[in-house]
Amino acid sequence: MYAIITRNLTRHFGKVAAVESLNLKIPTGSLYGLIGPNGAGKTTTLRMLAGLLEPTDGEVRINELPIRKYWSEIQWQIGYMPDFFGVYDDLLVWEYLDFFARCYKIPPDRRRQVIDELLELVDLTEKRDAYVHTLSRGMRQRLCLAHALVHDPQVLLLDEPASGLDPRARVEMRELLRELRAMGKTILLSSHILSELAELCDNIAIMERGRLVISGPLAEIRRHVSEHRRIRIQFLNDWKLAEPVLSAHPAVRQIYPFENNGQAHLVEIEFNGDESQSADLLEQLVLHQARIASFSEVTTDLEEAFLHLTKGEVA
Repeated sequence: MYAIITRNLTRHFGKVAAVESLNLKIPTGSLYGLIGPNGAGKTTTLRMLAGLLEPTDGEVRINELPIRKYWSEIQWQIGYMPDFFGVYDDLLVWEYLDFFARCYKIPPDRRRQVIDELLELVDLTEKRDAYVHTLSRGMRQRLCLAHALVHDPQVLLLDEPASGLDPRARVEMRELLRELRAMGKTILLSSHILSELAELCDNIAIMERGRLVISGPLAEIRRHVSEHRRIRIQFLNDWKLAEPVLSAHPAVRQIYPFENNGQAHLVEIEFNGDESQSADLLEQLVLHQARIASFSEVTTDLEEAFLHLTKGEVA
């Protein structure tokens, strides 16, 4: 089942196409990353998904329901956190959340419990009675995330949630997003911090100039960028003893040995086989009495994939 589906989603501002024929399918319960350079259409896309911006053309479905027809139901299923948010500095932290809980018509006897649970979730319990203007940027980000969660939505749309945060605050935000995913939330977030998306997301979509370049599981996108898989093998003895096995295997395209203390113990190979063939290769090496310390695939860096794809080097 998909939590979010877009079909030919399009938004024009005058003659400028901010988003053009965007087709996405975001699985329920996934943590999905939306990547793109400035002006790629990420924020426009999120605002259309949140029902804040009317598409010029195309369709958005949330939990299988078309957003235009069922908006009164869907708005309760979506939590949206914009990249630039306003907070009411002269309110206490609990008052800020209480205000939005009232907007969502949460009954008085339930509001206090909701606020306490959210403050505990985002680790702001100790700041309950502090004024919003006294919070650090990281704390404000977490407070705004709590605001997006006040009505317990199943779909979260987060626009640059880690923007401007220091390293410690980014780690805290990352752990919070993992916890939300473990709670069953579907999370779509945009970010320029590509290394964090690589750690967090199980799927990503890359946009450029309003169009979708590629989308899907992270491993598949990395493989799409690389012409062949690369496997790194660390031998405890001279790799030359295993060279006949490597050279004879039909999926091994090329062998690249690395010098280590004068002896070639580390080898990378270009490999165009599947998981079954790589397991077969490892088995053959062991049977040939090769002493192997590690055998692992070399993954393409997400930033490298992003630069490669947004330069148009891959169709």
